[in-house]
Amino acid sequence: MKTLLLVVSISIYTYASSQITLTKDDFATGGDTVRMSQTTDPTIDFASTGAAYTWDFSGLTVNSQLVKDFRSMSGAPTFVQFLFGPFAPSKYQASYYIESTALPIAQLTSFLPVTIDNLFAFTRRSADSLTSVGYSMVVSGNDVPFQSDTIETRYDFPLAFGNTHFSRGYTLVDFNPILDAKWNQHRTRTTEVDGYGSITTPFGTFNALRIRHDITESDSLYYTFPFIGATWIPIPIPASHEYEWWTNGQKEPILRITTNELLGNETVTAIEYRDIDRHLDAGINELEIAMDIYPNPAQNELFIATLQPMKSIEVINSSGERVLSVEANGTKETIQLSGLASGAYQVIVKSESGLGIKSFIKR
Repeated sequence: MKTLLLVVSISIYTYASSQITLTKDDFATGGDTVRMSQTTDPTIDFASTGAAYTWDFSGLTVNSQLVKDFRSMSGAPTFVQFLFGPFAPSKYQASYYIESTALPIAQLTSFLPVTIDNLFAFTRRSADSLTSVGYSMVVSGNDVPFQSDTIETRYDFPLAFGNTHFSRGYTLVDFNPILDAKWNQHRTRTTEVDGYGSITTPFGTFNALRIRHDITESDSLYYTFPFIGATWIPIPIPASHEYEWWTNGQKEPILRITTNELLGNETVTAIEYRDIDRHLDAGINELEIAMDIYPNPAQNELFIATLQPMKSIEVINSSGERVLSVEANGTKETIQLSGLASGAYQVIVKSESGLGIKSFIKR
């Protein structure tokens, strides 16, 4: 028995502390969709990190969810295709575009006599980097795309513990001929892979790299203002930080915490984590039912026990795809795993009163 416990302990330690490397294939591309849960916690620990670290965020509670849609370039408007499609210079040929908050639209519309909608950011995913190549927006009903003059590198590949990189981005938005106005965006990004280990969230437990981004931005607006005339007006943007935990094959971080910094103090502004559909329309308080699964890790069979009779059992892979679905009618069930590939999964049990969700490893 002592020998068995020692072997299990060594296996768990190895799983928790093994290092991984990230490549472009671990990041989303055109046509992908990723579900993320959002929550709030002003006291969440975003600072702790290091080698062979164990992060436990299992207590996060979902407030809302969104599905990130990484849109294929084939669906972009014709005018946008000229700047970011297959006939654009190679460094501007985007892999996808996605809704963005990278420009302060609310501030722009408060200054300018136009409506601005549908801001999209364009990203190029290549073997050595993930870069921000430009934006598009709809200004008073007109599509306005614009390339970044200096392309910001968000990630350098491959990513491994200890890697660092620095990048600048510069984008000039010229609203002519719709409006005689310009917007300048200057950004700097310092990125460090400052930890590795094991992270646990409501989505499961994964080997992960922890990545920290320190971002500064200096924006300004050119416009002919009443009583002032044509001039550049600086727009204050607070320094921000992004703390991310990435694993292989998930397309987005397992967890991302964003903060703003003022006078050396950081305030949490957003928390999102990789997740499955939590059926929030059923009521958050109805989600959890008491259940247990074993063994974990499992090989050929997974045993499931609940206090309430089960109606159905589903198994979801790490890409959010349903790979197994069976009907159930008791409080104890066994499902066969021999047809599944090794990796991380979630089992979802439905009963009359709600859902039970557990993560497991298939060896």
